[in-house]
Amino acid sequence: MVTEARPYHLVVLGASGFTGQFVAQEVAREQVVLEQSSRLPWAVAGRSREKLQRVLERAALKLGRPTLPSEVGIIICDTTNPASLDEMAKQAAVVLNCVGPYRFYGEPVVKACIENGTSCIDICGEPQFLELMYWKYNEKAAEKGSYIIGSSGFDSIPADLGVIYTRNKMNGTLTAVESFLTIHSGPEGLCIHDGTWKSAVYGFGDKSHLKKLRNESNLKPVPIVGSKLKRRWPVSYCRELNSYSIPFLGADVSVVRRTQRYLLENLEQSPVQYAAYVTVGGITSVFKLMFAGLFFLFFVKFGIGRQLLIKFPWLFSFGYFSKQGPTQKQIDASSFTMTFFGQGYSQGVSPEKNKPNMRICTQVKGPEAGYVATPIAMVQAAMTLLNDISDLPKMGGVFTPGAAFSRTKLIDRLHQRGIEFSVISSSEV
Repeated sequence: MVTEARPYHLVVLGASGFTGQFVAQEVAREQVVLEQSSRLPWAVAGRSREKLQRVLERAALKLGRPTLPSEVGIIICDTTNPASLDEMAKQAAVVLNCVGPYRFYGEPVVKACIENGTSCIDICGEPQFLELMYWKYNEKAAEKGSYIIGSSGFDSIPADLGVIYTRNKMNGTLTAVESFLTIHSGPEGLCIHDGTWKSAVYGFGDKSHLKKLRNESNLKPVPIVGSKLKRRWPVSYCRELNSYSIPFLGADVSVVRRTQRYLLENLEQSPVQYAAYVTVGGITSVFKLMFAGLFFLFFVKFGIGRQLLIKFPWLFSFGYFSKQGPTQKQIDASSFTMTFFGQGYSQGVSPEKNKPNMRICTQVKGPEAGYVATPIAMVQAAMTLLNDISDLPKMGGVFTPGAAFSRTKLIDRLHQRGIEFSVISSSEV
């Protein structure tokens, strides 16, 4: 890391956006924790000085730190102006990029960071962008010593590091994992800002490009070790959690599979098969979600349908997404649990001809996913990048969180900040 030569260790780009403001608050909290041991010079960056100033003032009020606005730098830049991004990147060791949808605004930031030897972390949940950045920039990032790490928020640190944690805790060879995400909400229900909705609309509307990108990459399939993980039905019942579930359509599966490929090819670790689901409660919820999902998948196919979905997120998502985002009460009352069911083989048992004889269940639990857990995950990923240098991949590149952080203390850092990893049960069958 080039911290000595740069005025700022961290720069939060897009700090005046809905998620960016929470990331800025989290960096300010981290600064307080570190004050006893080391300095953390940081800045916020975006298009409007006034908006950035307001973000710092709100953070100062929330954290009871009236001097905060005068302690934090402000950098004016715009993702449509490459020269301004270069100026921003030159001042930072690590950029925390909160400007989405990344398919429209992400690449100029990645390019500016690599050209200036700066590392970059994002909270993208868009597989097409994440995979494209790998193919376009991995070699150049390695040359320049830049670490470009995508999906370092709720998509997909709990899932990616959850699989690694499960593997590390199994007394044998882990070969397959299913994860089940459960979102808990308070009396006022759930709400997500429409920035996430827009990314989903554009992503599903452009699935053919992702398929084309994967076909062109011409990668050999990752070998399956042990029994093949059976795919569940689109709606299935999970007895252990006493709930119906549907496939999780976020970036987790794409990210975990890329991590497993990296760990196999670079660290010679046995690959783990992975499938992701989200619990939806009882049968009434299943029908509601199926109806909403079919509606969404029909509208997203057409240009005018996508325009309507983006213009009226609250209507088409049955109130789950809105242009205003969640209230503070909704955020405070929400949390998540991700439960991992793993199977594998005890030491000395060959996966080639035998059925799995080991079972393990682990959990990752944390506060509200989008605007509390995501900033914690992003900021702790950045702190790991700054502090655990000897445990990172030797050269820069474009990485998943698991590829970059599998040997670092990131899980311990997250645990200390309220994103807790634990073993529920482990047994030989």
